[in-house]
Amino acid sequence: MLVAGADVTTVAPWLEVLTRFLRLGCTSFGGPVAHLGYFRREFVERARWVDDAAFAEIVALCSVLPGPTSSQVGIVVGARRAGLLGAFLAWFGFTAPSALLMIAFGLGLRAASEASPGRLAAGSEFAGALGGLGAAAAGVVLVAAIQLARNLLVTRATLAIGAAAFLLALLAGRYAPAYQWAVVAAGGLAGIAWRIAGSGLPAGAPPLTLSRRGAAIAGSAFVVLLVGLPIVAPPGSYVALFATFFRAGSLVFGGGHVVLPLLQGLIGSRVSAATFFAGYGAAQAVPGPLFTFAAFVGAVDRQTGGPVAALIALAGIFAPSFLLLAAVLPLWSALRTLPRATSALAGLNAAVVGLLAAVLVDPIATTLAHRPLGIVLAFAAAALLQFARLPAWTVVILCAACGAAARTFAHAG
Repeated sequence: MLVAGADVTTVAPWLEVLTRFLRLGCTSFGGPVAHLGYFRREFVERARWVDDAAFAEIVALCSVLPGPTSSQVGIVVGARRAGLLGAFLAWFGFTAPSALLMIAFGLGLRAASEASPGRLAAGSEFAGALGGLGAAAAGVVLVAAIQLARNLLVTRATLAIGAAAFLLALLAGRYAPAYQWAVVAAGGLAGIAWRIAGSGLPAGAPPLTLSRRGAAIAGSAFVVLLVGLPIVAPPGSYVALFATFFRAGSLVFGGGHVVLPLLQGLIGSRVSAATFFAGYGAAQAVPGPLFTFAAFVGAVDRQTGGPVAALIALAGIFAPSFLLLAAVLPLWSALRTLPRATSALAGLNAAVVGLLAAVLVDPIATTLAHRPLGIVLAFAAAALLQFARLPAWTVVILCAACGAAARTFAHAG
């Protein structure tokens, strides 16, 4: 198989999935959209497991489903490479590092009976490193947006859809972030309406070795757990805790930041506001999916808290993604063979580019606007990725080190 550096290796596909996603889980800072940039860098450019068209198709599909988009994209990429085991190992590798960090932080706060997020950011070097990590994420997203636009916005129609999606996504991100998925869906409809002539479907649908009967079982299980489990779960039990987080993972569109108000409402007084926001602040400083914040909430829950509760909460919030993907992918495989599938996918892919560009502007660029060093580091990161062809994890470490060093020198002066 072809891996980074074009070396031939005999590593088993499942092991390669685990190691690549574990590395991403340790180095992917910056939130869901930045994660997609890291994924594209790893699986389109380095590993060449998918091309840009197939990658954008996967992103489009996952964008219109509830739950964590970047994690779902990883699950599908893992499934393409190593089947059902690959899907699980992709999720596990990407999730485990941040989950362990959030569980440890939650158990530490629980043991100390305090919530003090300010202590995490008290050191100037730490704050500088966080700024460097944010700049690195901006550079990754910038490169991904440019490359996707170059490969997917190739006609006047796709350019128009991409531009319209960019404007609509900016508005949705500011006023209705939970509905950004609708921008991607609208792009697909526009592609059908304009009958865009695509260059053909990507090579093969994202495969899962699952029959339509299996898909129906997964869909039914999703509905039963979402509707029925809260009814039968004893209050204050582990089952009730799982049901709470399953509901959160089933109803959230728009990624990790959108899950915050929903989780706070579902948990209520079981976690104090100070502790809740301490954990959410810490989640911004760890790599990997923001949905691992659920593990922290489970760890500090006043009714069932502890390591077991943390794992149950983590399983609950990610379980809907597995069931929904298992239910939807066989249907997607059938839909993509319809006569207008090429036009729909061209529109979907163009909308994905617009969505990525919108997030690059707000909140990424607006966050960096008042930080000159952050702007410099972001462009430096993009240059190192695009021209020096450095691995993303190397760029992340360099930017974090530069941010910390700059803060140290500033205080020393």
